[in-house]
Amino acid sequence: MTADTRTQLPPPKLPPLRDVIAAHGLQASKALGQNFLLDEQLLDRIAAIPGSLRDQPAFEVGPGPGGLTRAVLRAGAKLVAVERDQRCLPALAELSDAFPGQLRVLSGDAMQVDARAEAGDGAHIIANLPYNVGTALLIGWLSAEWTPLPWWSTLTLMFQMEVAERIVAKPGGDHYGRLAVLSQWRSDARIAMKVHRSAFTPPPKVMSAVVHITPKPAPEGVQLKHLERLTAAAFGQRRKMLRQSLKGLPGALEALEAIGIDPQRRAETVSVGEFVEVARIMGKS
Repeated sequence: MTADTRTQLPPPKLPPLRDVIAAHGLQASKALGQNFLLDEQLLDRIAAIPGSLRDQPAFEVGPGPGGLTRAVLRAGAKLVAVERDQRCLPALAELSDAFPGQLRVLSGDAMQVDARAEAGDGAHIIANLPYNVGTALLIGWLSAEWTPLPWWSTLTLMFQMEVAERIVAKPGGDHYGRLAVLSQWRSDARIAMKVHRSAFTPPPKVMSAVVHITPKPAPEGVQLKHLERLTAAAFGQRRKMLRQSLKGLPGALEALEAIGIDPQRRAETVSVGEFVEVARIMGKS
């Protein structure tokens, strides 16, 4: 049977996720930030957010018993999944057998794994991220080298609602800060789906949301290091005027003047585009 023929076959019939969890004794671990999604229709909707995954490379963090994993595999992706919890590996091995040639499971800590080397350029990163490392992983992917685009194709990631709102926030609100600027200065970020806490086992204390991020070419003449320093200073004292919060950052106040930003404004009123322009001028000094 050829690969082309195999991809046209219907997906294998799999046991319910609750049965998989029971068979392998996979109670969610608080220490690992685990909350399992069991609704297969919901999981298929999440896997559909990036668009067609047929024969596309994909990367998943923390698959657990494999709920989202099986949805991504059903969509036809060539998936690399990183799982820290040794208890989950037998269940994931069963999925690998059910989808021959589609799934490779790495046992380890996603914070230590080179996702690009494992999944390859153009991969779609799709994950119900563990709450305790989700933001750190996102910042790592957003901070990767862009020439002018990153190695990954899209990010489709589950976060606590509060984190999701910080990623997509617009100027003027309490959620707007460094994470919004880092997520939006060379990407489009949106909340693609809200997920009620009752959808998880065990239910977390907060609501969740799936954020979808698509990259766009990085602005010319802007270096990430300047933007990071600028936003760290500006939002580190967000209730102060820019003239106070940026006075210790060389070239920042001069850059504000050069593009006509009132130094009496506060950081939460400054748009992503304005931060980018300030960082551009700081890079020239």
